[in-house]
Amino acid sequence: MKLGIIGLPNVGKSTLFNAITTAGVESANYPFCTIEPNIGIVPVPDYRLDVLKNIYGFEKMTPATVKFYDIAGLVKDAYKGEGLGNKFLSHICEVSSVVHVVRCFEDPDITHVGEDIDPLRDIETVNLELIFSDLEMVEKRIEKTEKLFKGDKSLATELELLKRLKAMLEKGTSVRALDCTENETKILKTFDLLSLKPVIYVANISENDISNDGANNPHVQTLKKFAKDENAEVVVICAKIEAEIAELDEDEKQFFLEELKLNQSSLERLIQACYSLLGLISFLTTESREIRAWTIKKGTKAPEAAGKIHTDFEKGFIRAEVVTFEDLVRHGSNAATREKGLIRLEGKEYVIQDGDVILFRFNV
Repeated sequence: MKLGIIGLPNVGKSTLFNAITTAGVESANYPFCTIEPNIGIVPVPDYRLDVLKNIYGFEKMTPATVKFYDIAGLVKDAYKGEGLGNKFLSHICEVSSVVHVVRCFEDPDITHVGEDIDPLRDIETVNLELIFSDLEMVEKRIEKTEKLFKGDKSLATELELLKRLKAMLEKGTSVRALDCTENETKILKTFDLLSLKPVIYVANISENDISNDGANNPHVQTLKKFAKDENAEVVVICAKIEAEIAELDEDEKQFFLEELKLNQSSLERLIQACYSLLGLISFLTTESREIRAWTIKKGTKAPEAAGKIHTDFEKGFIRAEVVTFEDLVRHGSNAATREKGLIRLEGKEYVIQDGDVILFRFNV
């Protein structure tokens, strides 16, 4: 899973990235200090791994991971190349979804390209750059498809879809708002449109707003209303504080979170929200004295899930021995769940469920 952190310059993108990855990348009070995207791989928080580790007594534990791209700040007319914008826009093509950081804090010492704090204006600036970039691509694609259509009438659906996209983008609407058929969705995925990327908004707040999660911050409330109308999610984060928490060891981190009256860090909530946004789940394995989580899409069948571990597992799939995490914890061991008849034998049509603990049987 690749997630791109985007937004205007100086909204806290690199500070958030530092907090997520503790990578210590440059975070400066001027635009374009990040030209090439910084990349960090981060474990997905999953308490089930620790529980299984205690049950099995294995030392090795491998969580699922997500890859974050810290993409440089976009500015107005980026799609024309302003502020090295075309290069930055191309980096967004590489990610599965975008984490759009929106500045919701006042600080006279940190410059803002818009001079004042206005979340909706900032979102519109970024969104329009993605839309204009998409519009250029769609117009070129229409021109090419119209020529091919003269000799290949099977392109009728694609051409009609492109014309609908053009009309939509000209109105300033992101492609992700398009209502389309299953066949059109398949075609749409081949276009690699920036405004089609799923989005989560991050409201970056000051330390003063942490205690109430930005409830009294008018900028946060404005952003939440906008996101609700767009069927998007908002995660409220103080990137500065999260970056400080990330530097602590586990005991200090827990103490700090308790002092702030938080059950978990905002970063954990962000990663979980991204997982949900992309329709991802995890199944678990306990082979080779290792507890491990594997990321798959909801709806994945057993053979394809086995292929995440090794292609031979998918090719030679025989069956999956499955027990739920809850049953395993309730009875305390594989032997006990087997005795209770709770380990199921599932075939090729079985759809993996979140938290399934699985042993794949295969033959190649």
